[in-house]
This record gives sequence, C-alpha cells and structure tokens, in this order.
Amino acid sequence: MENTKKLQIFDSTLRDGAQGANISFSVDDKIKVIQTLDGLGIDFIEAGNPFSNPAEMQFFQRIQGMKLSHAKIVAFGSTRRKGISAAEDSNLKSLLAANTEYVAIFGKSHIRHVTDVIKATPEENLAMIRESVEFLSSHGKKVIFDAEHFFDGYKTDSAYALSALKSAHDAGAYCLCLCDTNGGIFPDEAYEITKKVTDTFPDSIVAIHCHNDGGLAVADSIEAVKAGARQIQGTFLGFGERCGNANLSTIICNLQLKRGYECIPNGNLKDIYESAATIADTANMAIPANQPYIGMNAFAHKAGMHADGVLKYSSSFEHIDPEIIGNKRKFLLSEISGKSAIYDKLKKYFPSLDKNGKEMGDIVNTLKERALSGYQYEAAEASFVLLVEKILGKYKSSFDLINFKVINEQPAIEGKVASAIIKVRVNGVTKISASDGEGPVHAMDLALRSALSEFYPEIAQVSLTDFKVRVLDSDKATAAKVRVLITSANSCDSWTTVGVSEDIIEASWLALTDSIDYALMRRGK
Repeated sequence: MENTKKLQIFDSTLRDGAQGANISFSVDDKIKVIQTLDGLGIDFIEAGNPFSNPAEMQFFQRIQGMKLSHAKIVAFGSTRRKGISAAEDSNLKSLLAANTEYVAIFGKSHIRHVTDVIKATPEENLAMIRESVEFLSSHGKKVIFDAEHFFDGYKTDSAYALSALKSAHDAGAYCLCLCDTNGGIFPDEAYEITKKVTDTFPDSIVAIHCHNDGGLAVADSIEAVKAGARQIQGTFLGFGERCGNANLSTIICNLQLKRGYECIPNGNLKDIYESAATIADTANMAIPANQPYIGMNAFAHKAGMHADGVLKYSSSFEHIDPEIIGNKRKFLLSEISGKSAIYDKLKKYFPSLDKNGKEMGDIVNTLKERALSGYQYEAAEASFVLLVEKILGKYKSSFDLINFKVINEQPAIEGKVASAIIKVRVNGVTKISASDGEGPVHAMDLALRSALSEFYPEIAQVSLTDFKVRVLDSDKATAAKVRVLITSANSCDSWTTVGVSEDIIEASWLALTDSIDYALMRRGK
C-alpha cells in the first residue's frame, strides 16, 4: 500500500454484525448484502465462520462462483486449539475448505486471557498463533490476524501483546489487526498504542477493529488511522454484539470527505445513503433517524432560524452537502418552523403561493394552533398538504362521512376480532359498507375501501404499509390523547398522514381518511 492515503475497508456486517440482537440473515440476505457492499467498493467482506455450523459452510460453498467486481470474501476462524497440530485442527481445515483467498483468524494477545481463559502457557499461545498462520499461508491463504483484546492486553502487559503480533508477523501474516474487543479504550489510547505497533512493524498492514461500548468506536478508529493503521474493520451500519461495532458509513464519510483519505472509489460516495438503506432493510433494522450522514434526519431542519439560514447559505447549518452521499435536505413542519422553511416545503405543491401574503400567515398560525392540540406534521406531510388545501379554499372532499361504527369481538372468529360499518356520501350518492378485520383499523380500512371502490376503482392500488400510535399525555393514563401515524403506498409513491384524539379509533379514522383523501387528490399526478 504505497499510497498512504489509500485505506482498506473491511466490513464484518455478516459476521460481527450478525451477532447483534434481533439480527438474522438468510442466505439470500447475505448475498444481497455482499452485492451491495461490493457495488459500493468495499475491499473486504467477512462473510462468516465456516466452522461454526454446517449452514455457514454451505453458504461459503454457494458463493464460491459469485462474481464480484471489487470485494474479497473473507472466512473467519480462530488459531488452532492447544494440544493439537494446526494440520489436525478442524477449524483451520474448514477455513481451507471455504476456499477464500483471504482468511481472518483471531488469537489471544492478552496475557490474562491466555492463562485464565484458554488455560495455556504464554509460550504455547504464541506457538498456536505462529503455527496457525504458517499452516494457512503454506496453503496459499492471505492471513489477517485479529489480536483479540489487544488494547487491554497491551495496557496489562505490552511486551506480551506485541509478542503475539510478532508471532503472526514472522509467520507471514498479511495484516495485523488490533482489536478493542471490549470497546472501552479512549481515542488518545487508540492513537498511542497503534503508533507503537506501526513503528514496531513498519512493513505490515495494521488494521483497527473497535467495538462501541464506550461510544467511541468511530473516534478510536479515526485516531488509529492517524497513527498509521491502513485497514479499518467495522460493520456498515454499526450494529453488532452489545453496543455494536465501529460504524463504517460514518468513518468512510469522515475520512474521505474531511481528511482526504480514499476509502471507497470517489464516484461511489453518492451511493452511501442508498447502500445503507438496502442493508438496513435486508437486516430488518431501522437506521436511527439521527445517524450521522445516513440518518433520515441527518440534514433535517426544524428551527425557523436554522432553516432560513440553510436556504440562504447551506453551510451555515450543514457540515457537508447531503447530496454528495445521496442523502437529502429536509425541512420539518412544526410549530417552531419559520415561514421560509414552510414556504420551501409547500412551493412544490402550491407554486403560486405568495411567501409574504396573508395566506402564508394563516398557514403558519394554523400550524402553531394545531401543535397545541397534539398535531405534528414532521412525518405526516400528506396531512399537512390537505390542511393547506383547506386553508387556501382549494380542498374538495372525495367523500363525506355520514357515520361509522366499530365493534370489537372476543374470542376471534377465523382471526377476525373487529367489524366496521361505514356510511359515506359520494357526489350525492349514499353508500353503506361493512367488513370485519384483524383489528378495528383493519376493519375500517376494508369497509371504507369497499364503500368507495365503485366510485374510485384506483383505490385498489393503495395499501396501508405502517401504523404507529404514540400516547401524548401519559399522566392521563387510559384517557390520554394519542397521535396516530399511517403510512400508505401505491405503485409509485408513499405518504404519511396523522390523526389526534383522546379516542384511538377516532384518531385512526382521521389518519386513515386523510390517507385515502390524499391518494385520490394526487391521482394522475
């Protein structure tokens, strides 16, 4: 690696990340993650431990013919067990059978783990490291040696921790990886200890592998790079066991955009956001809204002064242009939003709206009044558009509710626990419809669709995709006001609506009717 600004990115989402709570990947999921990371330009993808179970080995066999444009697949395992030779060790043999060019093996570098955990002598542990690397290297493998608990081990006995690295180095290891396995070191320690290693082994690629138990994994990784580490290990979204691993999406953006390092091909930076969304969906995990760079609120502005400043001079409240990494600027609609932010949000729907006119004043005032009632439109733009339509006198209802009734029934009959009867009027024609469902909202949704379908057949293309309830004043217990958010979608769009009431059924009805109303208002657009 002659270019000192070129870093290797080693992603462990499918191995370390899969150890996180509620994370489980199917074989197809794993392949999708590999394809996403490869397309982004990640250098190494640690795909799992082929020795852990037969399914893992079958997975490695399945991907052997997989065509990748950039990434190298890495199989993970451990050094040989004590008391046997490397050639006899089933774990090492499984690494050969995985048939990957690169393998990563972990070994002990903390003297107390050697004597108290694996119950080996210090000399035997060093032999386990040396012989394992030699065995794999002799079979053509490029070995990445993960020095487990290295930083804690260095602070306990620096000479022994370095001797573990030397055993791997002298045996021909491709890379020496320093692991903060417990995730508790500070950035200054990461720098100082990594610098000692890079000075001691100047001809080796040194890697950093941090866990986030102290909330410092990203900072620790960056400091290690500053000290000379040239490979960064982590998981793309930061998830993993306990508090997770170093978040590669954050590290890549920080180092490439702020420090001039090359982490992935420069043209691929614009794919960071979409890649993160794909991996999150595949893992069935939500990206925290406030996640740096890739969170949906990473460039969201709510305060009026901030929004006005960004519109006039983007870097006043944004540290980068969000479009560089594929994200987008958002203006949140709330009682503290300034007129400029609200106008910027609405001008795509109402291009003739006068920013300084009376109508804009009415909109701002109504937004603040509704906030007092519990309404928030940050995540419910569709309801806000309908509200503005009413303020501007442009709203035309697609239907009028005459009344509705919801009945809950227990025990459930064929999985149905609720029934709804709805009477609506469309263009002077009254329609009554009834349906049962798996819950009251489901029953209302089906009954409303049934009532409207003969007037608006396109409603069949609209589906409810998400339903959230939040209690607004919990001190009132079961009499508390609730806010309901409903997300709906058709073949080309999705939108969210909101309803607020002390009655959860009424709040759900308000959000549901807004959803249908918005879909019918936007049809053909």
